[in-house]
Amino acid sequence: MRALLILAPALALAACNTADKAADATANATETAGNAAVAVGGSIANAVEQGAADLKKEVSGKPVDRDDWVGRWKGVEGTYLVVAKGAEPGTYKLEMQYTLDDKGSFDGKGTSAGIAFKRPDGEQTLHASDGDATGLKYLAGKKDCLTVHTGEGYCRD
Repeated sequence: MRALLILAPALALAACNTADKAADATANATETAGNAAVAVGGSIANAVEQGAADLKKEVSGKPVDRDDWVGRWKGVEGTYLVVAKGAEPGTYKLEMQYTLDDKGSFDGKGTSAGIAFKRPDGEQTLHASDGDATGLKYLAGKKDCLTVHTGEGYCRD
């Protein structure tokens, strides 16, 4: 009986110590998860803010600036794209060989989605991507690319 009276408080003390450690570990994990959520939230907020700014320009009738896309882009099997600034801000001249048989020059306008333009096969939008998103084996692994649709893309070397 005496052993039981001594053992009971010791067991209770051990249980409290284990519970305290578990509570500390849970608090640490919660804090780490909270910090990660704040970081992700900040990244999302920045992306949303930029997208909202682009959309606001577009809604106000002002084209979105895509000047960082100006230059020559290389496709596959002799296809290419040359993006040049147009006469007005946010407008572009696209010179392209977009199939083995089709090429032309098209006027484009910067939008929140990319550069919108029209060619004989319909309304198109040129958007930023990587080589994998072009769907073209030769461009796979490249990082700085523009894609019209799967199977038509152009990258900078």
